[in-house]
Amino acid sequence: MASATLIGYARVSTNAQDLAAQRDALTALGVPTERVYSDRGHTGTTRERPGLREALAACREGDTLVVTKLDRLARSLRDATDIAAELTRCGVRLNLGGSVYDPTDPVGRLLFNVLGMVAEFESDLIRARTREGMATAKVRGKLTGRKPKLSPAQERHMVALHRAGDHTVAELVELFGVGRATVYRALGRHPATEGAAITLPRVNA
Repeated sequence: MASATLIGYARVSTNAQDLAAQRDALTALGVPTERVYSDRGHTGTTRERPGLREALAACREGDTLVVTKLDRLARSLRDATDIAAELTRCGVRLNLGGSVYDPTDPVGRLLFNVLGMVAEFESDLIRARTREGMATAKVRGKLTGRKPKLSPAQERHMVALHRAGDHTVAELVELFGVGRATVYRALGRHPATEGAAITLPRVNA
């Protein structure tokens, strides 16, 4: 039988976050650098993570999966318990920041469940705060959707050019650097009855 191996797993929720601290902590716990698997930009609320999938696939009977904290492994109690049960069935131990989880120990199971509930609660709080922040920003006018591709003046100028008959839609697309849909939307916002207000003066050659 092959010797037992330490397999490390690290995760950050956004691409802007750094994995260095977790990698250093895993190395300090004895995990070889080449045995550390990671996910960047993936939340812990789903198991559909390529790094986690690779880490679990790398584990063999007698090995130990090491994470710095339970919330790096999962952000829901159900996923945490499912992963722990899967590892136990395969004869793989779970190390949480230096403490090996023992599913046969009632106190250990209790602490594990408490940690899982805390991780899930924190995840719910983050989602709630994000929704609250977006709602507040929208009320204050900070979230107004995508910036228009054309300013009002540019849009009026484009419509006037089209009405003057000097440019086709294709030419306006190239001239203003926008898509056909943008041109048609602009024309729709300025019906022909408004023509008198936005006609262009003709310049004799």
